[in-house]
Amino acid sequence: MINRRQMVALGAALYPIPFIRTADAQTNTKVLRFSWWGGSGRHEATLKALRLFEEKNPGVKIKAEYMGFNGYLERLTTQIAGGAEPDVMQINWAWLSMFSKRGNGFKDLLPLLGKDLLSNFQSADLDYGMVGGKLNALPVSFTARVLLWNDASLKRAGLEMPKTWDELFALGKPFRKANGPQSYALDGELYDMVLLSQAWVQQQHGQAYIDPTEPRIQMSNQAALDWVKTYKRLIDEQVATPLPHRASLGGAEKPTEQQPDWVTGQWAGNYTWDSVINLRKSTMNKQQNLNLGPFPTLKGAKDSGMFGRPTLMYGIGRNSKQAETAAKLIQFLATNTEAHHSLGRTRGIPLAPGPYKYLKENNKVTPLELAAYDQILSARNSGTLVKPAPLFEHARMHKFMREVFERVAYQKISDETAAEHLIKNGNAILQRIK
Repeated sequence: MINRRQMVALGAALYPIPFIRTADAQTNTKVLRFSWWGGSGRHEATLKALRLFEEKNPGVKIKAEYMGFNGYLERLTTQIAGGAEPDVMQINWAWLSMFSKRGNGFKDLLPLLGKDLLSNFQSADLDYGMVGGKLNALPVSFTARVLLWNDASLKRAGLEMPKTWDELFALGKPFRKANGPQSYALDGELYDMVLLSQAWVQQQHGQAYIDPTEPRIQMSNQAALDWVKTYKRLIDEQVATPLPHRASLGGAEKPTEQQPDWVTGQWAGNYTWDSVINLRKSTMNKQQNLNLGPFPTLKGAKDSGMFGRPTLMYGIGRNSKQAETAAKLIQFLATNTEAHHSLGRTRGIPLAPGPYKYLKENNKVTPLELAAYDQILSARNSGTLVKPAPLFEHARMHKFMREVFERVAYQKISDETAAEHLIKNGNAILQRIK
């Protein structure tokens, strides 16, 4: 068995970390390391914003460490384990439960950013970054799951956008009758359909899978069984693209916008993050028209089941020797309007009012994005978008849930056994990772 020291050494071999001086002895320049993941658009925009920060802060040099998402977590895990993490890190919300279980994995941003700066953010937003009474990370933007529909595709089939769960479940067969056996009313990867099914359960039972306040499974046996059955109903009633079929089209996790049937309107809907709206729309041909659908909600439900959390966050490494300068960089990237001349919405629609106002007034956000933003904001303000348990998106839990629902998708397990696994084995995993 490999011990911790060996793991760190192995990680260093896989991801060599260059020696970075925090201050150049000859020029007296402070060098601050900043890491993030993203695509070419985010990289280019961020590099421009960093150059502007350097211009405004003579004597500070930002060393950019960026890459695609694949491999980013592994590299960051190695760096943190070895005490050589960057000064400022772009992280996912779920990683707080991995790197800072007690709130000591990152610098506390409360004293570093101060009340004036933090007044730009709602307390409900800051709460996502709080661990053990400390602000471990600052949320940059907020994202949630929404239903997108191709109006043109539905109209060609003589159908309307579904407004209720019953209308959604009834959409599959008539849509396939109008468009052929390879068409589906709603596309999504396995995790998308798992989350959509969970939304129905949260509305019906008032129970999310994991308790938001303690590491235990919150769902009852019946709720877990209904979770499995709702997922199967989406497939059996031919509403959602079956996992085996998606796998046959170049991979089960192939993004929707890369699927030819989405491009041509053979698939009409998508359950996804609002932050990828433009990506989904970008490949549709001119005969299609993407729009936002209502979020189906059972009568009397107090919890919509709409799954939302920060798009991404900024944290400061606990070993950083330049915490004040690092906090200044975070403040600039998250709240400075000039910075967003370059950054735009490459990290989602900003939570800070200044950048949000700038992007909206300068038409940097599309009407469809704004509609989704308003739908999510309305759910948050009404209290029906309930903060999920941080451990729900823990890598180990995510892998476990996926394995269970994959077996359901391929009919390798009964509904009752799947529900039993979700509760019994889920609780066992939570006790190991808490």
